Amino acid sequence: MQAPAPALLHTQADFLRMHDKVATALQPWLGGWNQFLGARRSDLGATPRPLPVVIRGVDGQNYGAMIVDMMRAYHLAVRWKITGDRAYANDAVKFLNAWAVTLKELGGNSNLFLASGLYGNQWANAAEIMRSYDGWAKEDIARFQDMLLKVFYSRCHDFLTNHNGTETRKVTHYWANWDLANLCGMYAIGVACERPDIAAEAVRYYKTGRGNGAISNSVYYLHPGYLGQWQESHRDQGHSTLGIALAGMLCEMAWNQGEDLYGLWNNRLLAGAEYVAKTNLSDANGTPYVMPFAPYNGVWGVGTAAAGSGSRRPCWELILNHYVGRKGLSAPWTQAMVDQVRPERSDGGDSVGLGTLFFLRDPAPAARPSGLSAHLSDGKVQLSWWGCADATQYLVQRASSPDGPFTSVARVSDPRTCSDAPGQGVWHYRISAVTPLGERIGVDVVRVAVPGELWLHLPLNGSANDASGRGLHGQLVNGASWGTGGRDGTTCLQLDGRTGHVRLPDGAVSTLGDFTLAVWVYWETSAINARIFDFGSNDVAYLALTPRDGATPNQMRVLASRNQFWTEQPLSAPVLPTGRWVHVAVTLAGTVGTIYVDGAPAGSHDGIWMAPNQFGQTTQTWLGRSQYGGDPFFKGRMQDLRIYSGALTPAAIAQLAR
Repeated sequence: MQAPAPALLHTQADFLRMHDKVATALQPWLGGWNQFLGARRSDLGATPRPLPVVIRGVDGQNYGAMIVDMMRAYHLAVRWKITGDRAYANDAVKFLNAWAVTLKELGGNSNLFLASGLYGNQWANAAEIMRSYDGWAKEDIARFQDMLLKVFYSRCHDFLTNHNGTETRKVTHYWANWDLANLCGMYAIGVACERPDIAAEAVRYYKTGRGNGAISNSVYYLHPGYLGQWQESHRDQGHSTLGIALAGMLCEMAWNQGEDLYGLWNNRLLAGAEYVAKTNLSDANGTPYVMPFAPYNGVWGVGTAAAGSGSRRPCWELILNHYVGRKGLSAPWTQAMVDQVRPERSDGGDSVGLGTLFFLRDPAPAARPSGLSAHLSDGKVQLSWWGCADATQYLVQRASSPDGPFTSVARVSDPRTCSDAPGQGVWHYRISAVTPLGERIGVDVVRVAVPGELWLHLPLNGSANDASGRGLHGQLVNGASWGTGGRDGTTCLQLDGRTGHVRLPDGAVSTLGDFTLAVWVYWETSAINARIFDFGSNDVAYLALTPRDGATPNQMRVLASRNQFWTEQPLSAPVLPTGRWVHVAVTLAGTVGTIYVDGAPAGSHDGIWMAPNQFGQTTQTWLGRSQYGGDPFFKGRMQDLRIYSGALTPAAIAQLAR
């Protein structure tokens, strides 16, 4: 049987590229090769020093010794694949076999879960390269795979399942890099051990997990121009750049297995990388850039600004050479960082580094502008898009019809964003890139109505079908039913307060910035923490309205979270009355939120950050039910749910409440 070709961080094609570039002394690959050799981890003749127990985080920790041998095995394997010299393969096998026979356990405090992920990942990558070597005996391969599964995978799985005992309390207790380290370890071990179920476990978590390593939580907030605030940005830049390194490795390994994690949520990892890169750069005068920042309220306190700057962790070539090298997009801040650190050095054990040698490729043709989004923000149209690698500027073009004719209304360089005030009407936008070869029209045309329009309308009068024409029909679930007792004696939605609720389609409001939600409600029982609506995907990410807040029981409150803690949303109103029909509405215009009761403003605040579009494709978009399983269901009735793009005026809200 033919030995498997490596397919984690490096493929056979990657090694051939490295060989050809170095053999012909092409820069900057040759500089990358010299960085690789300068690390001295691929020198022949070193002796393995395996340990039965590797300890991290307490007195007597010894994990540094394993890092040295782990890097030797990895670098020796790479050097064999580039040069073809079997002496390096034989030395790599020597290190792999020594540790497979000896290592039995990871120990220490919670830091052992960093060891499981960071080092399980790189050991597995070394093994994946060497599985194609005919000089590594099958029984030795099996022994090493067994060690990976018992010592490293078991800990990766335990951490992502239990989070060191915090899973059922606050899964977001741990920073993004803890999750991402263990996701990398789990994925690499799954491939190296021929366990696709383990690799799939990592992918599921990255796509939909509750912890900070999931893509939606690690890139916490999208600022205009797709600057994606990283979850650890208010902590420090050493850990923020580690998160970028780990997420990049996970996506690269999955890419080489045929799965595109890079592209999730409209290239959300690139948004995070651009934000972190710019945070660590300075302008022409040497002044660090001032970054936009959405307040972050987490287990370690409230973050107020992007902390620190100047980190030069070698993680950028991998990101650049996917999004620009493979996809032809632009990544100006990542590119600026690469320009400062090329050729990338080796990392110190947390990630592989050496990206100039490992990941730099001849660039793909430049793409068309893509990923265009448009939503209302403070009454204006806020546009963001992904640019193309050869663009010098972008033309923002607008038309009254999707077929045009389009007129250029703005000329933009980076950042790739524009705020437009086109006047009342329905408008269509596209982006055209200005390049040395002429204009290149973007992929997308998007539609926006100004000052807004009815987005979803559920009459809830015997029908949960969407009367707006968008097809966003609701579904009655469990104890939800139709009954009498509606306004003016009509049929209405009945919610039993036990299990009944209404489910809206996934992502029903995921493109909205400014919005209005209005509904008639009849609340029978004043239960703390019930929900009128709760739009989210889990108890970590949601936008909700509770008629009686548990923290302030005399208040109705808007709740918003991206990290299992209520992001500070001081938008409240007096507690909702019971025993009668009440019209309730919530509006957001820019950062100004307002609650209306019976057509009159009842509470307002400027400082509301979390618009619906920050939550992406929500999968639990509910009326009458909370994301938290212990919260009570809404007991009462509802009618005439209306959701609008844009914030309705007070006069329009008053008209709905009649």
